[in-house]
Amino acid sequence: MKDFIREVRAWSPDIIGFSVITPTAYKAYTTVKLLKKYFSDIPVICGGPHPTFMFDEALNEGFDVVVCGEGELTTLELVNTIERFGFPNTELKNVRGIAFKSCGGSHIRTQPREPIDDLSKLPWPAHHLLDIDAYSMFGKNVKVAHVMASRGCPYGCIFCSTSYFWGRRVRFRSAEDVVGEVKFLAEKYGIRKIAFMDDELTASRVFINEFIKKLREHKLDLEFSCGSRVDHVDRELLKSMMEIGFKAIYFGVESSSQESLKRIGKKLTIDSVIKSFKLVKELGLYHVGTFVLGFPWETLDDMERTVKFAIKLDPTYAQFTVATPYPGTPLYEYAMKNNLIVDRDWEHYTTLRPVMRGFYFSERDLARALARAYRKFYLRIEYLMRELKSRRLAEVMTIISKGIANWFDDYIRSRF
Repeated sequence: MKDFIREVRAWSPDIIGFSVITPTAYKAYTTVKLLKKYFSDIPVICGGPHPTFMFDEALNEGFDVVVCGEGELTTLELVNTIERFGFPNTELKNVRGIAFKSCGGSHIRTQPREPIDDLSKLPWPAHHLLDIDAYSMFGKNVKVAHVMASRGCPYGCIFCSTSYFWGRRVRFRSAEDVVGEVKFLAEKYGIRKIAFMDDELTASRVFINEFIKKLREHKLDLEFSCGSRVDHVDRELLKSMMEIGFKAIYFGVESSSQESLKRIGKKLTIDSVIKSFKLVKELGLYHVGTFVLGFPWETLDDMERTVKFAIKLDPTYAQFTVATPYPGTPLYEYAMKNNLIVDRDWEHYTTLRPVMRGFYFSERDLARALARAYRKFYLRIEYLMRELKSRRLAEVMTIISKGIANWFDDYIRSRF
């Protein structure tokens, strides 16, 4: 904190801004209180998913203004208003998409701002502010850049805040703009691996086909990974994606139960999951299946069936997490209504630590189920032999030895 305060003093800023997600909320609150101690005259603002849905909490904890939802245009207007009228000022009520404290101490939420229609008008992220060489993967220095081509998700799954933060309408940048950013990253920083952070890069067949076409024109030799849905891909599309460098794809499976998939709003069928996993195996595409354990209505047997389903699908890698009631999601409202939340420490809301019980299981049961899921999937002899042949065993052992399974064993022993 001393270094941080020293850095702020060196900058002598007019405004200080934070981006806050749920697990970092308490650190943000601690820091803003310290800032107010040393720089009481500087307005401190925050944005991101957590304060968007918990703006009263953020204001009570010391922030002066919360930017709710998509932040670029709102922050620009907010900064211009402060620059012109000072802070605080009565003109803040005319800035759409914020929450702030009035002079009398009450909280005011202004009219929401419409989503940005043309994302291509936004400048690219300030890549020069990030030390790309400082990051590693499995202990190896690998230059990876993260790119977003779209915002929004039409499905509204009850455990995911995407649809409620970015909106239910999917908005894509132009393929030309995305390829331009990718080309810039390759030429300026020597990036060879691009990870698309979109929830669903293949949501628009028009975009993905245009992206493939533009990438071919530039003849860039890069590797890509992305998230997708099993019902948005077919053999023709996957082959085209692989031809221009896609090496890995992430599928959200979530559950082996058709009833649970319906209840969470996933709008998938088990048959479509099986079909697509079989297809990517045939094509030789690295694929990750993600699975969520601990929806409130589940039993331990239901979770066990999901783990067995993951083993049956046998993806290159599997990711198991616990259902986490993030503010702003229907799952949060459901958990609050049914008194299921047992841990309100935001730092624990990582999807790796149970903070919610179910109707038929405790948080202790869920922690053990998650640890067991990782062991059962990754410690299979046939899986380990396959990874050994593929020369990826060291990476798998990192997952097993330093990852979630051992962490949860320690967590269970210390807590229970």
